[in-house]
Amino acid sequence: MAITRSLLFVPGNHVRMLEKAIGLRPDVYVPDMEDSVPLAEKSNARSTVASMLPRLASAGPLVIPRVNSLGSGLLEDDLAAVVGPHVYGVSVGKVASPEDVAAVSDALERLEAAAGLDSGAVKLVPWIETALGVVNAYAVCAASPRIIGVAFGAEDFTADMAIERTLAQSEVEYPRRVVCLAARAAGVSALDTPYFTLRDPEGLGRDAATAKAFGFKGKFAIHPEQIRVINETFSPSRAEIQYARRVVAAFEEAERRGTAATSLDGRVVDVPVVERARGLLALAEETIRGI
Repeated sequence: MAITRSLLFVPGNHVRMLEKAIGLRPDVYVPDMEDSVPLAEKSNARSTVASMLPRLASAGPLVIPRVNSLGSGLLEDDLAAVVGPHVYGVSVGKVASPEDVAAVSDALERLEAAAGLDSGAVKLVPWIETALGVVNAYAVCAASPRIIGVAFGAEDFTADMAIERTLAQSEVEYPRRVVCLAARAAGVSALDTPYFTLRDPEGLGRDAATAKAFGFKGKFAIHPEQIRVINETFSPSRAEIQYARRVVAAFEEAERRGTAATSLDGRVVDVPVVERARGLLALAEETIRGI
């Protein structure tokens, strides 16, 4: 699975911002044609993003444009502008049901054929950001083999619920957890909502650490300064790697003695613990290869 720790939004109607993004190193570029673009600029964003895709793709990070939602009336034109060999996938807002996923997938299928791409070549990252989407979270996550990750959008979710978005974020704890559980059950990555307070690395670090503890595997960034904190948070630390190696070594020694459990630093080490340690080490290797 592709490493998607940091996903950087770049407004699609600003050529200079897209050009500056080429010198940055998030895991994913997300040229945005949706929320960061005013209605009068949608057509400009579409053509600008389309023209910049070859340069973005050649820079190294994956390219996953965010297109407008099914209900916007803009989705088909957006997809037609970006589907091709330079995108890894597309991100679609306000997906609320498996039927929504099917409609997007059908459109992608037609465009892939027209572009000479294999069926399923363009991956999909749906946004779950409404009450209905949260209720249908697992069905959405499991609706298509195109889906490689699912994103939670806190701003649109709280707007849909007609509730206030606060710094404490207690109002979105439940849907964040639901999205993580649904994504894990479906075998895809959960990607967390952006942190909207700028130049607050400590707050971002706390928020990203909470997201990681819930089960998110990455987080969207709205400013280049957020990339480093997000990448560090969603990468295994040196201490975590060292401890995981000790866990594996202790367990393997126990197996040689004919037992499936032991202890390390006063804590039980059994099969689930060593599986978690091995998973962390595998993630560390994938992260290093992806850098």
